Amino acid sequence: MKRVFLFFCLLTGVFAASAQQNNGSSYTTALGLKMYPGALSVKHFFAPGKAVEGLAFISQDGFRITGLYEIHNSLGSVEGLKWYIGGGGHMGIWSDRWKTQYPDRNANASIGVDGVLGLDYKIKGAPINVSFDWQPSFNFIGYNYFESAWGGLGIRYTF
Repeated sequence: MKRVFLFFCLLTGVFAASAQQNNGSSYTTALGLKMYPGALSVKHFFAPGKAVEGLAFISQDGFRITGLYEIHNSLGSVEGLKWYIGGGGHMGIWSDRWKTQYPDRNANASIGVDGVLGLDYKIKGAPINVSFDWQPSFNFIGYNYFESAWGGLGIRYTF
């Protein structure tokens, strides 16, 4: 029940944030890495304050791809600093070895929903973007499982 409550809180935050005034970002697209669990990250602003982010995590046990819709808003008077909130979904395919390591997860595939809450900073005068976020997720196909440890430090090249 707590998981369902958390999910609805995240969705409520996304809709509340989208109703606020949004400012644009100082970059359009960024490509780099997000650490934990270690994923390729691409973020693209398609409108002022609105971005999509794609994540690709690959390991010897499988892969997971995630798509996120993010609302960005200014934070204080620091130029280039934004906070963001959003949501999206993921899909993963896992090996039999992974199933052996995690016997409570008896499926090779997972599909679920993700939330995201974080900070985004574009370094003035450099083509570098740094972000730090929390990305909780819930799998509802393949196995039911709440994962609270995704997210982390992102470092991207902007263009």
